[in-house]
Amino acid sequence: MPLHPLYAIADTTALAERLLPAAEAALRGGVRWLQYRDKSGDQARRLREATALRTLCLNHGARLIINDDPELALRVQADGVHLGQTDGDPVRARQRLGSRAIIGITCHDSIALAQHAKCAGASYVAFGRFFPSRTKPDAPPAPADLLTRARATVGLPVVAIGGITLENGASLLEAGADWLAVSHDLFSAPDIERRARTYLTLPCCREETVL
Repeated sequence: MPLHPLYAIADTTALAERLLPAAEAALRGGVRWLQYRDKSGDQARRLREATALRTLCLNHGARLIINDDPELALRVQADGVHLGQTDGDPVRARQRLGSRAIIGITCHDSIALAQHAKCAGASYVAFGRFFPSRTKPDAPPAPADLLTRARATVGLPVVAIGGITLENGASLLEAGADWLAVSHDLFSAPDIERRARTYLTLPCCREETVL
């Protein structure tokens, strides 16, 4: 079965009150990986939103990944967590969430960080930004051939992130990315469901990656 290349990042900074209907539209469009990203300190709202997203993902057969918060992932029984380099210990996250949890690690532009993430028990590694990004404007730029090198040497599924659109995403898939992490280009679209479906048209020669 062809790989759906879209890893949708639902960022509450941009979506605000549109979070749930926007996420549901993306799921109707075929998204099977959804990350909840909220940097606020409103714990009650975070729990409420993550719980609602978990229900939506279950209804659509999708995976829910919580950004930076293993405890929230545990509370809502999410499928896993995504951690930045300063967002906690992946070994401890693995201990808290269990052996079946998905743990993704941001590795910026570094193969060495990816190798370290693998040793720490990561399920996948994420590189970027590859293009100017609204979500991560200060992230160091990464070259596309980093994906090729990571695919050949790290031995984990690879996610590309940072300013990705329908127009530039194909080049990253061809370079070696398994998934394209997309926020603005998906959730700012007038028709989110249609936009998600259009990502299915991007060329991908690999079989579906299963975690």
